[in-house]
Amino acid sequence: MKKFLSITILSVVLFIVLNSCKKSHSADRSLTEIESEKSFDSLSVGKFFLKHPKFKEFQGSVEKLYAKHSYHYLWYDKKGINEVGDLLSNKINNIEDDGVLTVVPYKAELNNAIDKSEETTKPNTETELLISAFYFYYADKVFHGIDAEKSEQIGWYLPRKKMSYVNYLDSLLVRPSLINKDEKEVMGQYYRLKAVLQRYRDIEKKGGWNTVTADPKRKVLKPGDSSQTIAQIRSRLTVTGDIKLDSKSALYDKTLEDAILLFKKRMGDAADKNITARLISDLNITVADRIRTILVNMERCRWISADLAKAKEFIVINIPAYKLTYFKDGKPALISDVVVGKELHKTVVFSGLMKYIVFSPYWNIPQSIVKKEIEPGIARNSNYLAEHDMERFQGNIRQKPGGKNSLGLIKFLFPNSNNIYLHDTPAKQLFSKDDRAFSHGCIRVEKNKELANLILKDNKNWDAEKIDAAMHGGKEKWVTLQNKIPVYIGYFTAWVDNDGVVHFYDDIYNRDDRLISMLYSK
Repeated sequence: MKKFLSITILSVVLFIVLNSCKKSHSADRSLTEIESEKSFDSLSVGKFFLKHPKFKEFQGSVEKLYAKHSYHYLWYDKKGINEVGDLLSNKINNIEDDGVLTVVPYKAELNNAIDKSEETTKPNTETELLISAFYFYYADKVFHGIDAEKSEQIGWYLPRKKMSYVNYLDSLLVRPSLINKDEKEVMGQYYRLKAVLQRYRDIEKKGGWNTVTADPKRKVLKPGDSSQTIAQIRSRLTVTGDIKLDSKSALYDKTLEDAILLFKKRMGDAADKNITARLISDLNITVADRIRTILVNMERCRWISADLAKAKEFIVINIPAYKLTYFKDGKPALISDVVVGKELHKTVVFSGLMKYIVFSPYWNIPQSIVKKEIEPGIARNSNYLAEHDMERFQGNIRQKPGGKNSLGLIKFLFPNSNNIYLHDTPAKQLFSKDDRAFSHGCIRVEKNKELANLILKDNKNWDAEKIDAAMHGGKEKWVTLQNKIPVYIGYFTAWVDNDGVVHFYDDIYNRDDRLISMLYSK
């Protein structure tokens, strides 16, 4: 009897353990379990692409995919087309939500194949290959974007991310939800822009916003003034959520003041309460134009590796925003206004590693500036060099350290072929302007001293007092950084902050229209 009870108890325990293991195993599926036990003829791949020439560019990737998986079915399980296959089909049918401007080929065929698959669980080779081709089509459009050659045509020289979409499918098959939001594949900014895109498309469907008419009697409206223009602005700002409720009032009151300050901040303008022609111009940019701006910046996000933000410290400059952000341990440690290159001397979009800080720097004047500006100045005035604290040195002309030096009292070097760096400036008044494209290509930093203090914070040889003394010492002094700091110079005309608030910036180098035309033709 005891022996019988022992066997019975052991059987129950084994049943519980095995059943528990089975549940645990099913919750974390392996690729072997996902793949169908059945395989198909490898010759089917070539035949498929003969029938679907618009997918020809993906044939090599499809062949590589199935060679890796021994030509097993990947998009089927025991119930028919698997979860990630259904999700991909939905993504293809709503690809405009990802900011992709294209006519999707073979979409009707895909939908028909998905519908028919509900009638049987038996794998279909044609449908299998069609879904695989659409997977690479989707990865190309949404994850990769336009080719690097085209992005370089519009001045983008930041390194493009590299990704094996054959290998990435392994991750999707195990975790289908990654297709909805995988910030390891596309930078998080992309998904924030995507959410704003939906909001602005909803606004567009409801008719957009009204046009604001300038008051013909007054060029500037201030708090306390009354005007129909003010009532129109109140209505306009209500649409975009800058003001919660449209009271219809024509009086410029405190509620409207706060809304205008918020709107100007979102546009990167000076934080004053005056209603000017510039403000009205910004308000009258159509919702369709704002949507196009969001689309081109979603595309730019596709080009950037999501690993960028993993560095312990790095610096990002957004040219149209005229902003520098120094990140340390994943958080903004400093935000500073900057001045960037003018139209004829565009600041280049690229990246480098900051290696040096130079206090009380000389300015070794580039030959292009010597020929265009310095030599004509000398021709007009024989004392030009002395008056500008300049001297001839080793066949060139340089400006001595000091208050007149165009680089100011400090510069930050990340050696590059573009000869671009960060530096101080004696022309402090430029930082108060809305448009700050004045330089010859280098980037002038308003909070340069604060940046130096933060960068050298962990260097025992430097403190705030020594940094200040070196900046005003009148003698050039180089400091080699203990850790090289990545510097990324980018170009984003729309940016969504961590609170979900979208900021729009002027397209100062006129690059958005060229990019949007590339996207339409892609």
